[in-house]
Amino acid sequence: MPRALMLHDEAPRCRIADLAPSDLPHRAVSVDIDYSDLNYKDALAVTGKGKIVRDYPFVPGIDFAGTVRESHHEQYASGDRVILTGWGVGERYWGGYAETMNVDAEWLVPCPGPLSTRKAMLLGTAGLTAMLCVVRLEEARIAPGARVLVTGASGGVGSWAVSILHHLGYEVHAVTGKTEQRAWLKALGAHAIHDRADYEAEPRPLEKGRWAGAIDTVGGRTLANVLAQMDYDGRVAAVGLAGGTALSTTVMPFILRGVSLLGTDSVMIPFDRRRAAWQRLSALPNGLFERMAVDEISLAQIEERAETMLTGKLHGRVLIDPRR
Repeated sequence: MPRALMLHDEAPRCRIADLAPSDLPHRAVSVDIDYSDLNYKDALAVTGKGKIVRDYPFVPGIDFAGTVRESHHEQYASGDRVILTGWGVGERYWGGYAETMNVDAEWLVPCPGPLSTRKAMLLGTAGLTAMLCVVRLEEARIAPGARVLVTGASGGVGSWAVSILHHLGYEVHAVTGKTEQRAWLKALGAHAIHDRADYEAEPRPLEKGRWAGAIDTVGGRTLANVLAQMDYDGRVAAVGLAGGTALSTTVMPFILRGVSLLGTDSVMIPFDRRRAAWQRLSALPNGLFERMAVDEISLAQIEERAETMLTGKLHGRVLIDPRR
C-alpha cells in the first residue's frame, strides 16, 4: 500500500498514512512518484498558515515526477516518465506527497528524455516558473546582455531565475536579505548582490532607471520599488506574493517610461506552452543543477521544513523522496 502525508483539520495536522488503492482518487492515470518538492504554497498548505486546503483529509504537494503505473488514457502508457505541476493539484486535488497518486492525463507532461525525474523536481514549479518569466522577458524583447534584476533571489524561483538568466547571457543582479547566501548567488551567476532592505522602504513614484528587465518573486513594496527603478521601456515579470498581495504604486513608471508589468502564471498555462518550457529546461547544462543548493528529505520531514521555509531560513530547493 502506498504511503502518503495526510493533512487533517485537527491535531496532529500532519500524519503519515498507508493508503489502499481504493483510497486514491478515481482518475485516469496512476503514477508511481519518484520525487516531489517543497514550494512556498506547499508550506502554507502543510502548516495551515494559508487558506490553501479546504477539504480533509487531504494529500498535499503541488509537484511530482515519476513513472506511469497504469493508464486508462491514450496519451500515456505504463512505463512513461511524467511530470505534474499546477492545475490545482495539492490545493483542490490530492497531490504529490505520496508514493503513488492517480491524476487526470491533462495535468501531466511527458518528462523530456535528457531530464531525470530527480532533475525535474530540482526544477519543479520553481524552475518552470523561472523559465516562464524568462520567456516573458524574451517575448518583450529584453535581449541577452541586458541588466536584469531578480528579487527573492535565494528562493526556489529566484535562484533558478538567476541561474538561467546568467546561462543565457544576461547581466543578473540579485536581491536577497540572506547575507550568508551571497557567495552562493555569485556562484549561480549573479553579477552583483543587492540588500533586500533597500527594496522594502516606502517606494517613490520614480527613481533613477537601473534595469532593463526584472523578475519579481516577492510582490508588495518590493515590486513597487522595482517598478520605480526600471529603465525606459523596462519590463517586469511578476510572479510572487511572499512580500504581500497589495501593490501601492503610481502610474508614473507606466506613462513616463513605458514600463510594462508582465503577469506570469505557471498553474493553468496551456499544455503546448508548458511542454515547450520543459523542453528548454531539459536542455540546461548539468552544471546548473550541480550548483543548485538542495536538501533531500522524507515525507516525515516535510512538516518541519515547511515551518522553516515560512520563516525565510531556507534557500535553494527542497527535494522529497516519498520512499525514504
